[in-house]
Amino acid sequence: MLKLWQAIVLGITQGLAEFLPVSSSGHLVLLQNLMGLSGEMLYFDILMHAATLLAVVIVFRKDILWLITHPLSKDSLLLVMSAIPTVIIAVVFKAFIEDSFGGNYLWYGFLTTAVFLLLTDIFVLRKNRMVIGGKLNQIKTRSAAMMGIAQGLAVLPGVSRSGATVCTGLVMRENRETAARFSFLMSIPVIVGSALMGIIDAAKNPGMLAFSALPLIAGFVFAFIFGILSIKLMLKIIKNRRLWPFVPYLAALSVIAFIFVK
Repeated sequence: MLKLWQAIVLGITQGLAEFLPVSSSGHLVLLQNLMGLSGEMLYFDILMHAATLLAVVIVFRKDILWLITHPLSKDSLLLVMSAIPTVIIAVVFKAFIEDSFGGNYLWYGFLTTAVFLLLTDIFVLRKNRMVIGGKLNQIKTRSAAMMGIAQGLAVLPGVSRSGATVCTGLVMRENRETAARFSFLMSIPVIVGSALMGIIDAAKNPGMLAFSALPLIAGFVFAFIFGILSIKLMLKIIKNRRLWPFVPYLAALSVIAFIFVK
């Protein structure tokens, strides 16, 4: 049975890790293994992602409102296009992805993210190879397509969605803030889609809903609050700083996952 303190820890972790380049799904899988949480956690995970989705909506409400009122704009179409690779990969490799959430490949995911961040830091940020200035609606079509592919590959736990997409945007020579903001907005259709699929699975298996109300509420609230903080922190990091500090942290997580997650 999920305890209150466990729900709070998982909520805080989900909120922080969803938008920092460290993989929220990887953290949840690792923590659930270390906490000895057995049974189906899908319903709880859905609520945690719903909380971080709400955080994105709050922070980027002006951008989202503009996209809703301009559904055929280039920005809206690029966001839809970026979601297509994720859907294709999720459908084609559904069985493998579900198996990976058992933690068997978790250390690979953390290590992959660490290497990707390090290479981007060395060859892009350190050499200052990025565009200065720019807005969301100036993102290039090829950049959106490549970020969409990166997002699709990041469905595996341990591979950071925000890290993969932001780094890809930087490699494609997009402005730092443009890449980050587009990455956050890209998360909306993906989170909504995964939540809907989870709800369908939960409806087929009522046992997934066997949670007390208090841990669920606490987890949601903490994930939402720390999700907002995480978004603002990531925007500052990507605007003014480098990505290498996350590398040793992810390397350490890879070692921990290799040793403790079987």
